[in-house]
Amino acid sequence: MSDIAYIIRGVLIQVADARLLLPNATIAEVLSYAAPEPLADAPDWLLGRIRWRGWQLPLMSFSRFAGIAEEEGGLGSKVIVLKALGGNPRQPYFAMLTQGFPRLVTVTESTLATLDDDGALPAGVLARVRLNENEAMVPDLAALEQRVHAALAAAA
Repeated sequence: MSDIAYIIRGVLIQVADARLLLPNATIAEVLSYAAPEPLADAPDWLLGRIRWRGWQLPLMSFSRFAGIAEEEGGLGSKVIVLKALGGNPRQPYFAMLTQGFPRLVTVTESTLATLDDDGALPAGVLARVRLNENEAMVPDLAALEQRVHAALAAAA
């Protein structure tokens, strides 16, 4: 049996009525919120597109997607630019609406515990966890990315 412990740099992100835990390496940048360009025929969780470094990025509301809360961007809102995991060179990023600045955290085996949900997890969530005293959800970034791309294709 190995005594090697893991240490991961993570980020706690506040969204409407929930907190998300993500690996720090998935975040490309944190931006101030600006109203996105709306997309016709898009689901309500796909808020539109934003401009970032020459890219047109889809902006999603995780809280709306997961059915947790209605979430609107506004004063104090931020946008995190996430590195897409799917390997599509034409869409290497997507963006998520957040409330306030992400907080850097250190994740270790002794500070992270999975919470039992009896299998009832919101859409787009891999697990509910407790990191020290903070409860959070671990989003399924690959599934979110696929749903964003599918919604973009359907709205086009």
